[in-house]
Amino acid sequence: MSRLHGKLQGKPPLLATGPTHGGTDAGPPVLHDFSTNAHPLGPPPGALDAVLRADRLRYPDPGYTALRARLADWHGVTPERVLPAGGGSEAIRRLTLTAMLSGMTRVCVPQPGFGDYAAAAHALGLQVIGYADAFELAQSLTLPSLVWVCDPCNPTGATLDAAEWAAVAVALGQSGSQLVVDQAYEPLRLSGVSALPTAIADGAWRLVCPNKSLGLTGVRAGYLLAPRDGLWVERANELAPSWVVSAEGQALLEAWTDAGIRSELASSLPLLREWRDAQWTRMTAMGFDQIGGGAANFWLAALPSPWRDAPEPLLEGLRALGIKLRDASSFGLPGLVRVSVQTPDTVDALEAAMRTFSGRRAMPGMTREDPHPDPLPQAGEGGGARGRPGDGFGLSTRWPTTASMQMPFDRGAQP
Repeated sequence: MSRLHGKLQGKPPLLATGPTHGGTDAGPPVLHDFSTNAHPLGPPPGALDAVLRADRLRYPDPGYTALRARLADWHGVTPERVLPAGGGSEAIRRLTLTAMLSGMTRVCVPQPGFGDYAAAAHALGLQVIGYADAFELAQSLTLPSLVWVCDPCNPTGATLDAAEWAAVAVALGQSGSQLVVDQAYEPLRLSGVSALPTAIADGAWRLVCPNKSLGLTGVRAGYLLAPRDGLWVERANELAPSWVVSAEGQALLEAWTDAGIRSELASSLPLLREWRDAQWTRMTAMGFDQIGGGAANFWLAALPSPWRDAPEPLLEGLRALGIKLRDASSFGLPGLVRVSVQTPDTVDALEAAMRTFSGRRAMPGMTREDPHPDPLPQAGEGGGARGRPGDGFGLSTRWPTTASMQMPFDRGAQP
């Protein structure tokens, strides 16, 4: 996990209050959402159909016996090692409480990183230690600790290489610490492959949250994979609320192991890579300073210079137009935003809005011949038709293997 771009050197302050999420808010529906890390094509039709067909008339099996067996078979582990959870945040809270009740008093979290790791620890009065990279983490492991590693990491998209994992493994063993690997974004990795060694994975807790990859973040469901030695499994099971996963959540987790759905997900990644590269180029032309080094479907960017020191007018103005950027202030990174790969027409909308907020002056790299901004295109209106050859625009915004299907969340479907 390398250090960030030069302008991010130095640790942002750890927040001791509850987490502030820069995505979903209480405003009107977001038309163009760069703040979400979910799949930009929405759910694969098969996954959406499974959720819509979930049996809401009765409770699920409280032990999730069939579900655990299905997930265990998929991962090649025993069912006892699979713990369904009511989403990633529930799993983080429950596992942190499990660690505290098992004697841990110290929690190490990536910095910048997802705020729920630190929030869960602070809520229990545990000491929180932030780290900027794997080698700093290794140096900080002088006492037994619960160690959170998000790979790829939110919000940077950074990922650990083999040498970094090796350094962490040595420090874990010497300090008697317990590793948790948050793999929420692994299925949407767009660069390279995971370097997590099997030996380390077998000794770690792992967190899997399929709702992002399946474009169904409103369905709160995920699961924990316990270490091979079963450390803390009994206690973590006891701490789970009754029926921790809803019928819809169970259906989503069952769909996660469907071979056809996983094939659709894999086949969509080349398209997302094309969109990422084209979006990077266009946002640079809009004045965003793109910060590289990430492997995920999202990255950090500094706002154009007029708004870097005072981002609120731009972010609030874009929000009024139905465009949401993920303010990185809650990560301790004011002036930066986390942006995710989005469909070409969504990038068109951002470009048109940025021309509006530049006072009808062309942003850097844009033509000055048209003094009036284009109207903001809506998702599915085909704004990508203005794309240039080879830049990934003008391509279908449907799932590659289901182009003829018109599901409710299909970007191409008309009302």
